[in-house]
Amino acid sequence: MNTDIGKNDLGEFLRARRAELEPTQVGLPAAVGRPRRVPGLRREEVALLAGISVDYYTRLEQGRLSPSKSALAAVARSLRLQEDDSNYLYRLARLGRTVPDEQRRQQVGPQTRRLLDSLQGVPAVVIGRYMDVLAWNPLAAALYTDFSTVPIEQRNLIRLSFVDPVFRGLYADWESNGRSCVAFLRMDTARHPDDPRLASLIGELSMRDADFRRWWATHLVASPTCGSKTFLHAEVGRMTLDWQMLSCTEEAEQFLLVYTAEPDSEAWQRLKGLEAKK
Repeated sequence: MNTDIGKNDLGEFLRARRAELEPTQVGLPAAVGRPRRVPGLRREEVALLAGISVDYYTRLEQGRLSPSKSALAAVARSLRLQEDDSNYLYRLARLGRTVPDEQRRQQVGPQTRRLLDSLQGVPAVVIGRYMDVLAWNPLAAALYTDFSTVPIEQRNLIRLSFVDPVFRGLYADWESNGRSCVAFLRMDTARHPDDPRLASLIGELSMRDADFRRWWATHLVASPTCGSKTFLHAEVGRMTLDWQMLSCTEEAEQFLLVYTAEPDSEAWQRLKGLEAKK
């Protein structure tokens, strides 16, 4: 499987998305012309829906042109892309692409660190690029693992989720969590297509985990900022916690990941029990 970043991810993404759509889903007849050899929409059907020429769309998929924003928007509408998918498409096309300082180690600013230290009774982690763990409070260590014992280059929530059996076992719904990790990482490939560390992480996970390989090939993309997650904790048992990703304005691409529970709920009681054990 090819894990190169930026080789022609835009074309692969478009092909993956049109393969998911049947003609009837976009208002086309069930059978048009010759029998279909592959599932999904044909290139000419996407071009028709987008109001562009077949040659233009073909060259777009082949990575042989830089599309205009209007043309790309038309293609996104034709493929029924959701917001995360559309954002990913624009980044792949280098429309609004960001370039990180890849040589600089990510640092947690003093204001963010004070905020982290002030959070009591809730697990909180400062997350950097590619879900790197940059800092954490004691309750986050009690929930996840003692990150100080993990080599700094391996402190990554996505990596640990796939390669560490104990870490992986924390999630009651492993498949949902794993697919979300892959979708989040896929978004980063559009932001940073030339980052060797990102390529190395994707290559390692592709080699080591069959689930990652399978989900990576589907071009899932997503960047949710809140939700809920059910943990199966060895000390306090099952608990469902709400989570939020809050932007850290001191540093670009850093977020504060915070877990909370409804006061006096069973999850809240178990979180309190976990805090008492730390």
